[in-house]
Amino acid sequence: MSDGSTFSSHAWGRNLPTYEAIRTMPFNAALADGTLSLERFRHYMLQDAHYLIAFGRALAIAAAKADDTDGLVQFAEAAKVAVVVERSLHADFFESFGIDADAFERTPMSPVCHHYSSFLIATAYSEPYPVALAALLPCFWIYAEVGRDILGRAVRPNPYDAWIDTYAGEEFHEAVRAVIATTDRAAMGASPAVLKRMHAAYKRATELEWMFWDSAWRLADWPV
Repeated sequence: MSDGSTFSSHAWGRNLPTYEAIRTMPFNAALADGTLSLERFRHYMLQDAHYLIAFGRALAIAAAKADDTDGLVQFAEAAKVAVVVERSLHADFFESFGIDADAFERTPMSPVCHHYSSFLIATAYSEPYPVALAALLPCFWIYAEVGRDILGRAVRPNPYDAWIDTYAGEEFHEAVRAVIATTDRAAMGASPAVLKRMHAAYKRATELEWMFWDSAWRLADWPV
């Protein structure tokens, strides 16, 4: 965990109840013990593929706003990785779980996926660099922590082993630590007003993380 005086530590502490709600929600409990239905996992994977494209776009905007060349490279690479991962879903997870490219194209974003994607792109576009990073950070950090938690209690073998290993792996955690460090550096030079907006963006993104998993559990779709 980050040093107690940093933005990231304050943000994590303020939003810890929401993280705990995510960690213990039915979707993640069923994922860990291998009882999650294929229907729910397919719903999650289809929406995640949509989300990663939007996430990549938001990362690319953050890269363009970076205040140094290290940030430019870091978030341009992260945007590339998000799109590469989305493509790998088609090649690997989609094939493994019986989802073809046509099914993906026919499946629209769910209401929550649309909301989360729009929030990230709008925030990255309209807000200053530190606020954009604060909005993007929960997706990195919460996935890393949830992945590590699920790894510690997962039943093995598990039909979702590949997903668990991806987000619990050290390579992903190393990338997350780098994003946390960059966000903290950006926060150090932020005004009190910008810091307040950073915390608001982090909080909303954390809430949307919970909503994304809950939406998959409920198999949520557009009501009309």
